[in-house]
Amino acid sequence: MRGNTLVALLACAVLAACGGEKPASEADVVEEVTEAVVVVQDAVEDGTEAAATLVDTSELAGTGWQLVKIQSMDDSVAEPDSVGQFTITFGADGRAAMKVDCNRGNGEWQSSGPGSLTFGPVAATRAMCGPNSLDSRFLKELEFVRTYVFRDGNLYLATMADGSILEFVPL
Repeated sequence: MRGNTLVALLACAVLAACGGEKPASEADVVEEVTEAVVVVQDAVEDGTEAAATLVDTSELAGTGWQLVKIQSMDDSVAEPDSVGQFTITFGADGRAAMKVDCNRGNGEWQSSGPGSLTFGPVAATRAMCGPNSLDSRFLKELEFVRTYVFRDGNLYLATMADGSILEFVPL
């Protein structure tokens, strides 16, 4: 019974964040995604098998994404200077290839359950990018990513302790 209740709650949270009416503002989107991430994260931490069957943990494998913005919980927003400046491609082998402004990087990624995501150490070239580049911040944020959700075709990566949300669109 507990498993069915958890699945129902998780499904409601995901549906609330992913469907229905368009939010009135960007803040509403951030709030909805954050709420869905918290529910998914709680289910993952509970370790219930019922929650694990709701989402295929390999759904990121073989996909590629480009960064749109980094939304911090203090409401500050950082955006790349140009489209395609920051990308992540999730390999089916558990490796991630990245474009980090003027640098390239790669590292391991792992999804231990539905909505769960962590990155291992990222090896990146260290060319000096422009003075306002987000290269260092982007790499630092990846260290703290713990969960993800999809909403309206976009991928949202949430860092631990609600530090920030990285929004990506498909490549």
